[in-house]
Amino acid sequence: MSHEYRFHATLLSVATIADLPPTFTTQASRAAGIHPRDLYAARDAGLVIELSHGVFRHADAPLASFPDLLAVASRNSKAIICLLSAAAVHDLTDEIPSAVDIAVPRSSRPPRIVFPPARVFRFEPSRFELGLTHVDAAPSEPVRIYNPARTVVDLMRFRNRIGAPTALGALHRFLHRSDARPVELLEIAGELRVYGPVLQALDVASAG
Repeated sequence: MSHEYRFHATLLSVATIADLPPTFTTQASRAAGIHPRDLYAARDAGLVIELSHGVFRHADAPLASFPDLLAVASRNSKAIICLLSAAAVHDLTDEIPSAVDIAVPRSSRPPRIVFPPARVFRFEPSRFELGLTHVDAAPSEPVRIYNPARTVVDLMRFRNRIGAPTALGALHRFLHRSDARPVELLEIAGELRVYGPVLQALDVASAG
């Protein structure tokens, strides 16, 4: 291959990479006809940033509000941000998650994500999308996440693992939100078979 041809091919690859979405995967770049060698050359040149294994973002793309969530969600399209990570997004806790908490259906194979660190929870498929909503991890780049009510209920369900103070703290913050609906908590708690503990916690919070 001549030097001129290589230079022309590189220019074409750079142009094609520029046409990809702000965040994209190796699979998407291959589908666009980009050779992995050219993709990693673009990374080494600082044109793209590798957020996670096989997940890239244009260096000149708008700043991501939640880059770790964006990276993990790009690795698994079925995953939903949950528990402590969702609580941090919804301002239900001051704790800084050491890993991205994600839920996947119990029937699916859990993903192995080393970086950024991810903690995987396997939820019942029939209620997996209960309370599902979205948050923009970057401008116009939504990721799947549980809403505040579902997040509080899940923290109560996993309070022995996450910590009861964290779960109860999230409950108190939820009740002070302008859009808080305690009945929604109880409805979700009933669906997830944790109605008793959530009702008891609500009674204590109301009494306080």
